[in-house]
Amino acid sequence: MVAPPDNDVLWARALHFTHNDGSPALSGVSLSVRQGEILAVSGPSGSGKTTLLRCLSGMVPAQRGEVWFNSAPLHTMGPLRRERLRRDRFGWIDPAPVLVPELNVWENTALPLMLRGTSRRRARTAAREWLERLDVGDSARKRPHELRQAERQRVCIARALAPAPTVLFADEPTAPLHRADRAHVLRTLTAAARSHGITVVLATHDAETAALADRAVALLDGRCVRTVHLPPVGDTEGRAACSLSA
Repeated sequence: MVAPPDNDVLWARALHFTHNDGSPALSGVSLSVRQGEILAVSGPSGSGKTTLLRCLSGMVPAQRGEVWFNSAPLHTMGPLRRERLRRDRFGWIDPAPVLVPELNVWENTALPLMLRGTSRRRARTAAREWLERLDVGDSARKRPHELRQAERQRVCIARALAPAPTVLFADEPTAPLHRADRAHVLRTLTAAARSHGITVVLATHDAETAALADRAVALLDGRCVRTVHLPPVGDTEGRAACSLSA
């Protein structure tokens, strides 16, 4: 077992995962993610994007292969250690907004901070700051059922960013949003990640979303087929592609 390079916050080698029905989700995927990088994992529905994010985050263990976080082997950790890691170091955004119905908006946003032991006052301040950034600050005292789906998703994004995780896993985070809202929310997410040094692994099938990342890895039928290094936004030159063995 070989530890990953020091500058890789996430490193995976030869990941394999098969669904309960016997269909393969991942077939030997290997990749690395540098500290502070925004990596887009692209591909059509069923290509293995969500399964890859779940394995990288320790939500489910890969059936074969290795996953390392900051030189610590997730693949040898027990369920409790993986749960603590997800609580303390990782953030997650689902494609569909899931909020606690009994809590109001700012309480939902502050919940991960309070679970880490942050005082209610400090957690509320941080939550309100992120809600303002995502244009739902006026709804801080509303309950989830009073919001539109797009507003609930903004709250979920604020909740994921508020604790300033080391790594943020975003699985189609703008899926519930109208096209007009997507660019603003994605730019807020990526700008926040860069300003706070948050590493982002973003699953998407949308080319415009992937273009906001530093690099894109394409999946097809559970295999990495290529890595694309993307130019800065507005730069039309210098796009390079290289093969990545699966």
